[in-house]
Amino acid sequence: MLNISVIVNTVAVIIGSILGLLGGRLLKDRYRKVFFSVIGILTMGLGIEMFLDTNSVLVVLGSLIIGGALGEALDIEEKIGRLAGNKRDDENFVKGFITASVLFVAGPMTVIGSLKAGLSGENELIFIKSLMDGISSMMLSAALGEGVLLSAAAVYLVQGGLVSLAGVLSFLQDPLYLGDFSGVGGMMLLALGIRLLEIKEIRVGNFLPALILSPVLTWVSLLFT
Repeated sequence: MLNISVIVNTVAVIIGSILGLLGGRLLKDRYRKVFFSVIGILTMGLGIEMFLDTNSVLVVLGSLIIGGALGEALDIEEKIGRLAGNKRDDENFVKGFITASVLFVAGPMTVIGSLKAGLSGENELIFIKSLMDGISSMMLSAALGEGVLLSAAAVYLVQGGLVSLAGVLSFLQDPLYLGDFSGVGGMMLLALGIRLLEIKEIRVGNFLPALILSPVLTWVSLLFT
């Protein structure tokens, strides 16, 4: 958990988020709406790109259905919203946290970079990701607020966990597992984009368990091939 690349990535998100929050206060509402639209469109584009790496559509479907059902039962998004404290800001807080968390941890770069750092001490990929996440967090927090800052905790816990358990989780580098994981993350990003553009209100936070279920269902699917 104290790996230097994980710490750098976490700090990059924190610094980017703080700069974005400071800059966001200077934005007029009409410009903030433009930011919302741009982020929504970009999120949808990234989601489609990630989904194209899917190995098994059935695994992605199963992960989202089962994970979504678990999330609804646990009411994950409602619990995240309570962290905002100020009810007026709940919606943006949740959108910011979930959008940033999924964007920062639900991609193959997170998995491969963290496992490489844990197995061989190669930190370069996470350092590159840190720069990307720092810039992204600045843009996201300017539009979505303080929830993006909290996503630094998700980055630290997820990547730190992957680094610490790299020896056990090395199989996740297999393209089959990475593809399905990326596909699930891609569908969640697409749903986030739809939500940010106010096309339909989708409680994407309740689908977070799908990211954990994805490698499990990929493993199960390989037993029958």
